[in-house]
Amino acid sequence: MTSEQMGLAGAGVVALVALLVALRAQRRATRAEALVEQLALRVGVLESPVADAPRPAADDEVSTFVITHLGSTEAPEPVPVAHDIDGRLFADIVARETVVKAASWTAGLRRALSPESRNRIRFEVRQETRRAGRERRAEMKQALREFRARERADLGRGPSSDLGEDVA
Repeated sequence: MTSEQMGLAGAGVVALVALLVALRAQRRATRAEALVEQLALRVGVLESPVADAPRPAADDEVSTFVITHLGSTEAPEPVPVAHDIDGRLFADIVARETVVKAASWTAGLRRALSPESRNRIRFEVRQETRRAGRERRAEMKQALREFRARERADLGRGPSSDLGEDVA
């Protein structure tokens, strides 16, 4: 094989690889376009206005009264009526509230489980345990003193000093 034939064979291989890459790129582009169309349909559905739910037949002129003061003769202020909200707004509110709660829980757990917090809790528990032990020992000593004082008082009286007691 001559160098000219080798060059043509190399060019053919490069052309074949380029053709395969082009076909693969076109397949990916077709899939991407289909995905974009599906997402556009989904976004269109989400952005479409939600049909308002029929409101219950209620007399809007009748206001709701809330008793705030007994014996008051002045008319109470009318209670504001709740309005329906859009489904997207509701989903947004719920998602934001969930994210805020999760973030606050995470921050609280991180702070509660920090080494400084654990050491402080350990120190306070140890201090409280020691204080409770000292208090228990002091109460025990006081109870023993009172018990011994009562025993001494009973020995000092003796059996003859208490005439109302039946000694058999």
